[in-house]
Amino acid sequence: MDFNVYITRVNAKLDQYLSAQGSLAKAMRYSALTNGKRFRPILAYSVANTFGTNLNLIDSSSCAIEFIHAYSLIHDDLPAMDDDDVRHNQPACHKRFGEAQAILAGDGLQALAFEVLVNDDLISAGIKIELLKSLTHASFEMAEGQAIDLSIIAKQVGIATLEIMHRKKTGALLSCAVNLGAIVSKACNNKDRVTLNTFSEDIGLAYQIQDDVLDIETPDALLGKSQFSDEYKNKPTYPSLLGLDKSKLAYKNLYEKASDELDLLSVDVAELQQLTANLQARLF
Repeated sequence: MDFNVYITRVNAKLDQYLSAQGSLAKAMRYSALTNGKRFRPILAYSVANTFGTNLNLIDSSSCAIEFIHAYSLIHDDLPAMDDDDVRHNQPACHKRFGEAQAILAGDGLQALAFEVLVNDDLISAGIKIELLKSLTHASFEMAEGQAIDLSIIAKQVGIATLEIMHRKKTGALLSCAVNLGAIVSKACNNKDRVTLNTFSEDIGLAYQIQDDVLDIETPDALLGKSQFSDEYKNKPTYPSLLGLDKSKLAYKNLYEKASDELDLLSVDVAELQQLTANLQARLF
């Protein structure tokens, strides 16, 4: 599968759901329709497609999780949180529209995520409940991870604490994306769900450790935000605790383990393994 097909599809759907007019809608569109990686929707689509599921059934979930992600970035960038001025190579939402409007834009995107799922007429009520339970749980985990992140600035912590934070702040939504694709797929059995859960947890942690490394090694223009931002804020990271070489080895081993785990699925896993390889190469 050409993953750009998924990106084009979700971008069109996001634009459709954000068709409202007004100042709040403008701020929401500004943040949600930027050149984001769309990795979470790609994951949801790819899992559904791997199990032969009609992609119309995963459209709303893919948009919902991207709206949650966009809202989290708006709030993360606020002065009271991570205090970042640049996101996706453009001014952060609060720098463009002001703090109050940015807070409301994040709130609006969070609410819209659940509205999109609830109003999807292609999905049965039972499936909707499962999808909503997964998305609400991941959203809380993400918020809890951000709270941990803020609480350990300039503090000495161990790898275990850092791993818990990463699995919540970043990993929860990645795992949710995989789970949403599994929920809508009738051919995905319980054993497959267990395998996908382990797979998603591994790529979620790998993704954040890799981000820690990229924050040190990648220039602003490629990052889409300020380089060395974690170091400037005195945040504990994998490289600060383990060093760059061990951090690189850690995320590479996790990606390899995740790819191997996919062999346990009951279907052809070529697409998901290619997705994992693309993620490690940061093609998304």
